[in-house]
Amino acid sequence: MTDPLAILIPLLNPNEPEAVLAALHVTEGQQVLPGDLLCTLETTKSAADLPAEASGYVVGLRYQQGQILPAGAVLGYIAQSPTWQPPAAEPAASQAPAQGSAIPDGLRITEPALALARQMGLELSTLPIGPLVTEAAVRQAATAIPDLAAPTSDFDPTAIIIYGAGGHGKTLLDLLTTLGVYRVAGFVDDGLPSGQTIMGLPVLGGAETLPALHARGIRLAVNAVGGIGNLSIRIKVFQKLAQAGFTCPVVIHPRAWVEPSASLAAGVQVFAHAYVGTQAQVGYGAIVNTGAIISHDCLVGDYSNLSPGAILAGEVQVGAGTLVGMGATVNLQVHIGPGARIGNGATVKAEVPANAIVRAGNVFP
Repeated sequence: MTDPLAILIPLLNPNEPEAVLAALHVTEGQQVLPGDLLCTLETTKSAADLPAEASGYVVGLRYQQGQILPAGAVLGYIAQSPTWQPPAAEPAASQAPAQGSAIPDGLRITEPALALARQMGLELSTLPIGPLVTEAAVRQAATAIPDLAAPTSDFDPTAIIIYGAGGHGKTLLDLLTTLGVYRVAGFVDDGLPSGQTIMGLPVLGGAETLPALHARGIRLAVNAVGGIGNLSIRIKVFQKLAQAGFTCPVVIHPRAWVEPSASLAAGVQVFAHAYVGTQAQVGYGAIVNTGAIISHDCLVGDYSNLSPGAILAGEVQVGAGTLVGMGATVNLQVHIGPGARIGNGATVKAEVPANAIVRAGNVFP
């Protein structure tokens, strides 16, 4: 990590723009690694843990346990040095028109951001309605691709993009369409030309379009880059989305079943006919694919991928970044180390070390 990374509060529920900081698990200056727990957030409908997305030191914490945080707020930063000085918190939003061009109804903008926008000659109507507009947001809007930075309608909390237009992305489009909650704006894909149509939706461009899409009022995204064989690609997509101000909600197919006592972190995707059992915990960005079973009291680490038909018996622990192949079975209370690869159809009866490979069809050990 070369630049400090802002710790952004995600939008856990499209109908609730705020969350309670139920627990703060880090202190000022604390060193963290990717996946370390930073805080726990709660809404009226759910609770979610927020993990670190990079290694470094926690600096500039702005909130305390028990406070209510709006989605998109900066909790603090992860920097390379504990002595790095964070920028000052943005002043309160300006709600009244000032001299010069009038502020559009509903626009929440800081005084420094307003002054910068007028200095740059930026039309205030091009800025997003709803979220607090800062100096950084003004600069993004001013440098955005012209056709994407044009004035748009008010902020839509249901608008969402799909990052990745391959097979997983198309499956996610069907999932989101079936839910009937989200308005899918299109795909973001670094390998396809802008304007190409996938299942009736446009490819909006690559990662460079994210600031402009954010300026249009889109705040939600799903990560459709599976990263099989190279998990770092999937993790980098999550980082790009977070740095651009996007939140990855939990998406659950209506024909999946998640027990009410189970806990799913942000970015988890649960596909049709999958099952997540009693008091199971599934980490940030994990995939529970079609027909996969996570039995009671299992712990599934961040970014892990349970392929179609994979089965975890009760109290199984799966480390971060693990792939469990199609039709694989993991026996009761078995621990699988982070980064392991369990081949299709394998049966796992004992602990699997970190980064180990269990060959397809084998019985391990």
